[in-house]
Amino acid sequence: MAYRKTPAVQDRLAAAREHLVAQATSVVADVGWANASVTAVAAAAGMSVGSVYQHFPSKGALAVEVFRRASGREVEVLSEVLRAGSGTPVERLALGVSVFARRAMENRGLAHALLAAPAEPAVGQERLGFRRRYREVFAEVIREGIEAGLLPGQNPDVTAAALTGAIGEVLVDPLSGPAEGTAAGDLVTELVAMSLRCAGATPAE
Repeated sequence: MAYRKTPAVQDRLAAAREHLVAQATSVVADVGWANASVTAVAAAAGMSVGSVYQHFPSKGALAVEVFRRASGREVEVLSEVLRAGSGTPVERLALGVSVFARRAMENRGLAHALLAAPAEPAVGQERLGFRRRYREVFAEVIREGIEAGLLPGQNPDVTAAALTGAIGEVLVDPLSGPAEGTAAGDLVTELVAMSLRCAGATPAE
């Protein structure tokens, strides 16, 4: 008969896996994908390299899990603002861009890793998938704005794709540089203004 893990053993394994993913995320934020070796992650987690491989078959599999968790959380936060936040669609669009950019600037290392840092092909594929998810939530709020008469007629999917690409491109260089509070605030303001212009929002009087 095959050995069946008890609930207590399963709980310990699940807790160890969560700890490992959390520590791997911190390592990636500090040194990027290329330098986040299994040895470095194991040391950060207080595990042996062999123990890491008990949870993930390869460095690539661990990297994909880190990316999915971290990017998934960012999509969730943006979705909450754009879909369930208060205010008009245009106000939610502005707030969504602001929240996304400020979160990125507050956790520069991880944000740079998620948006642009060189990574294994499997992570690159995940990145493409999450860009589609960002486009979808942006397209929804733009479509709402059009229907409410607050935005001009346009293809919401095209505008959403343009916004997703532009926001990432604007943030890449600042995320790889030193943190500067005032400059970061100015950048967020400019990014929000650019996003509203892209969608065709009428400037506030």
